Amino acid sequence: MKTPPPSMSRLREPTHDSGYKLLYSHADMVRDLLRGFVPGAWVHRLDLTTLERCSGSYVTDDLRDRADDLVWRLRWGADWLYVYLLLEFQSTVDPWMAVRIQTYLGLLYQDLIRAKNLSAAGRLPPVLPVVLYNGVTPWTAADTLEPLIEPAPLVLDTYRPRQAYLLLDEQRLAKAGPLPERNLCAALFRLEASRGVDETMGIVQALVDWLKAPEQTGLRRAFAVWFGRIFLPKRLPGVQLPPIGDLCEVYHMLADNLETWTDQWKREGIEQGIERGLAQGMEQGREATRHILVRQVRRRFGATTAERTKPLLARITDLQQLEDLAEQLLISADGDDWLQALRDICAGNEQ
Repeated sequence: MKTPPPSMSRLREPTHDSGYKLLYSHADMVRDLLRGFVPGAWVHRLDLTTLERCSGSYVTDDLRDRADDLVWRLRWGADWLYVYLLLEFQSTVDPWMAVRIQTYLGLLYQDLIRAKNLSAAGRLPPVLPVVLYNGVTPWTAADTLEPLIEPAPLVLDTYRPRQAYLLLDEQRLAKAGPLPERNLCAALFRLEASRGVDETMGIVQALVDWLKAPEQTGLRRAFAVWFGRIFLPKRLPGVQLPPIGDLCEVYHMLADNLETWTDQWKREGIEQGIERGLAQGMEQGREATRHILVRQVRRRFGATTAERTKPLLARITDLQQLEDLAEQLLISADGDDWLQALRDICAGNEQ
């Protein structure tokens, strides 16, 4: 068997605690993610028992160090299929995620070529890029690269990149309806969406029951780390928590402090709900303003300019700037003038 390649890397460090990355460093978590949340019957043809993590670090051709991402591989018939797992826990949606994914996968393929990890036929393996998002506001970025590129003459259509990725928006999945039963990732998503100590204790008890096997000790500890570093501090800010080494300790801690923590948990949940509502309201306001601007641009300058407007507006997240653009639209002499004004704002924001 050939040596697995070094893992993919990121252009910037993740902003969340390392507890989440620790969870998805376990094959059981990735297995349940694939089994429960990747659409299509083709998943059943994957040999989930062959999951192995591709670890390590490397320096790209331009000599820039990059932090590791999570890359797994497993057998799909006689050859390997790679799963590129990007944990995205930013406070805002990245409208250029499809560009980042294409960059990361290109680097992964370069690394596979250097390591000579090719198929039996000498070709590159397929890759499933997954973006796991846990932000408060719904994900609004394009899930393919094509809409982010300006329209071009038809003759150039063949050369237009069409990179896509699978988005798993945890908060929305947990609220959309029933999640897979006895699934570690589904339990994690339910915990993220839980609003009370009793509900949390029930999910923790289920995890304790599922992860009894000695070989799952590491995953139990990973969940305990996630509770101690991420989940409980967010629900109980200011509470001094002792070191937590196992899920059973989490359950007993919740049970012992049920009465003490319930009121604070509820207050924090209300405050988080208000913050979430405000954040969602702002995002809805931005989306509504973008929609109106695109309609007005279509009326003034035609469909082509309107299509070119969409990806530029997606890069502008300041609501006041979007509202000011309504005045700019009135004074723009033509479509080129309007698009240049948009590009100037985007360039100023990115400096």
